[in-house]
Amino acid sequence: MDNNQIYVNRIQRVRSAMKERGIEGLWLSKRENQGYVTGFPSSDVFVLLTEQENYLITDFRYIEAVKDACEPLFTVIMTDTGNSLWDVVKKIGVKSMGVEESVLTVSDLKQLQAALPHSTWKDASGLIEEIRIIKDETELAAMERAIALTDRCFSHMLTVLHSGMTEKQGALEIEMFLKSNGAQRLSFPTICVSGARTSLPHGEPSDKEMEPGDFVTMDFGCVVDGYCSDMTRTVAIGHVSEEQKEIYQIVRRAQEAVLQNLKAGIGWAEGDRFARDIIEEAGYGPYFGHGTGHGVGLEIHEAPTMSPRGRGTFREGMTVTVEPGIYLPKKFGVRIEDLAIVTSSGIINKVKSNKELIIL
Repeated sequence: MDNNQIYVNRIQRVRSAMKERGIEGLWLSKRENQGYVTGFPSSDVFVLLTEQENYLITDFRYIEAVKDACEPLFTVIMTDTGNSLWDVVKKIGVKSMGVEESVLTVSDLKQLQAALPHSTWKDASGLIEEIRIIKDETELAAMERAIALTDRCFSHMLTVLHSGMTEKQGALEIEMFLKSNGAQRLSFPTICVSGARTSLPHGEPSDKEMEPGDFVTMDFGCVVDGYCSDMTRTVAIGHVSEEQKEIYQIVRRAQEAVLQNLKAGIGWAEGDRFARDIIEEAGYGPYFGHGTGHGVGLEIHEAPTMSPRGRGTFREGMTVTVEPGIYLPKKFGVRIEDLAIVTSSGIINKVKSNKELIIL
């Protein structure tokens, strides 16, 4: 399937959803949703889909790149001093407009309403996200490339981590490897924490030096061809205590329980329980305070939400992290995270990195 047909198919699905909601026009403000239908995500590109036409509006800075990437599927319109964004919208004219209230600014909404004073407005937040939740083959292939790069990065880190290295130096090493080996950018700010600071689930790298007896938790990801990866590994420097071994094995068992039982048809909250039950039975329930996993794709955090508050059901083609953890305040923490594709018979775990307790 060529790239153009991929976007044709996506737009067809979006139009079907628009029709179901009674929306004549759809104004896309969210960068990831713009990129999903155009292949050209940018903060300075504006997308309007109507019942028959696809409009992409931008200015001189991007016009050449947009035309090369998006014509003829999109009618590309350039704004200038005599033809503002809102002038273009007024000329197109839409009677019923769907907007993404969750991301549209109040200022832009007022401008839209001024340009289309006789139009009705509907909240279309989540319309495209509901389509994006099932990944197509192109998306999965891009994610697999990103995941493979994070696997390579972890292997590299096992050769460079050492006592005396600071957390910031560890994080920098991760980021340099990813960007030097094909990553467009990072999926999120790299987490590299050690010792007692591993009890901080999203701790920021500091000037603390890694020491013998420390756990080191690395949570990192990269973007390849627009799609994110996300993985976490906890390793040790020099030696570990019996308590550290015990906690590590509990977390690993909890993660394996999810990986072995998750499949299409399982509820999001039920998936969370596979891990949470094991951690609670071991007496560490109060120290596992986040969800077991989340969707990944164009965004690093998207649906599904595998947590006690999850309200959906897993379907084939969804992607989800599996990342239980235990965090003992002021002592240490452990998290292990993989990224999997959901199928009707189970999951396909795309992360290949070792999960044995590694002592460097």
